[in-house]
Amino acid sequence: MPTDSDVIVDRRRMRRKLTFWRVLAALGVIVAVTTVGALATSAGRSALTGSHAIARVKIDGLIRSDAARVEALERLEKSTAAAVIVHINSPGGTTAGSEQLYDALMRLKAKKPMVVVVEGLAASGGYIAALASDQIIAQQTALVGSIGVLFQYPNFTDLMKTVGVKVEEVKSSPLKAAPNGFEPTSPEARAALDALVKDSYAWFRGLVKDRRKMDDAMLQTVADGRVFTGRQAVGLKLIDRLGDEKTAVAWLVSEKKIDKELPVKDFKLAPRFGDMTFLRATAAVALDTLGFGAFARQLEQSGVVQAVDRFGLDGMLALWQPASGN
Repeated sequence: MPTDSDVIVDRRRMRRKLTFWRVLAALGVIVAVTTVGALATSAGRSALTGSHAIARVKIDGLIRSDAARVEALERLEKSTAAAVIVHINSPGGTTAGSEQLYDALMRLKAKKPMVVVVEGLAASGGYIAALASDQIIAQQTALVGSIGVLFQYPNFTDLMKTVGVKVEEVKSSPLKAAPNGFEPTSPEARAALDALVKDSYAWFRGLVKDRRKMDDAMLQTVADGRVFTGRQAVGLKLIDRLGDEKTAVAWLVSEKKIDKELPVKDFKLAPRFGDMTFLRATAAVALDTLGFGAFARQLEQSGVVQAVDRFGLDGMLALWQPASGN
C-alpha cells in the first residue's frame, strides 16, 4: 500500500508532466499564431514582388510618426511596381508625422510615377501628404485644404480651485514645461507657443506655394484654415482634376506612359505583428485555456496600453477639427 510520501511524489511527477505538456502546447500555439501574423503582415509587403503592377497605397486616419510605414514605402521604392496610386482619407495629425510621411512619399515619387486620389478628406496633415504628388485627383464632394497649424492644451486651473487642489513645482526657468494646464498660461509662454505655431504655419504655406505653384494672392485665399470641396479646390489650384482611381490610371497611362493593361494591386502598409490585436487576443485566449491565465491577462493588457498610446498625440497638430470650426 503506497505511503503518503509516495502519493506526494506521484502527484509532483504528474504536475511536472502536465506543466511540460502545457508549455509545449503553449509554444505550439504561439508559433502557429506568429506564423499566421507573419504571413498576414508580409502579404501586402510582398504582393508586388512577383508581378508587374500599379501599386495602390492607402493613407487613412490620424497621421503620426511611423517608422514601419516609412520602411514599407522604402520597400515599395525597390519593388517591381510600375507606378503608385496613393489614396488619402485623413484629417491630418501631428506636424512631425505629416512631414515624415511627405518626405517618404517624395522619395517614392523620385523612383516611380505617383498620383494621389483624395477619397473623401485630405485636410491639414493629410493635404501635406498629398502635396508630395505632382498630380492630385479628388472627387467633387471630397474635402481638401485646412492649411494651418494648431496647438491645443487643456487648462484645469478653475476646476482645481473648485476641488481645492494645488500643484507645487520647482523648475529651472519660467518657460520650462509651459503651458502645463495646472496654472494660467503666462504671456511669455503664450508668445513662445505663438512663435512655434507661426513658424510651422510658414513652413506649411511655403510648401503649398512651392508644390502647387501659387502666387501670394492665391495662397492668401486658400491658407486661412478652411476646407474646400473638390469642385472648389480645382479652381483654387489645390488639386489638379476631379475623378477617382480610374482617372488616376488614365493619367498615368497618358502622361507617364504606363501600360494600360497593368492591374492595380494593394500594397498594404501592414502593421507589425505586435500591433495586430486580433492575433494577440487569439494567443491570450489560447494561453488562458492552457492554464496560463496570468500571462494571458498581461498580454491583453499590453495590447490595451498600445491601443491607448496610439491615440495619444504629442506636439503641434496639422489637423482638421470640424467640431471646433477649424
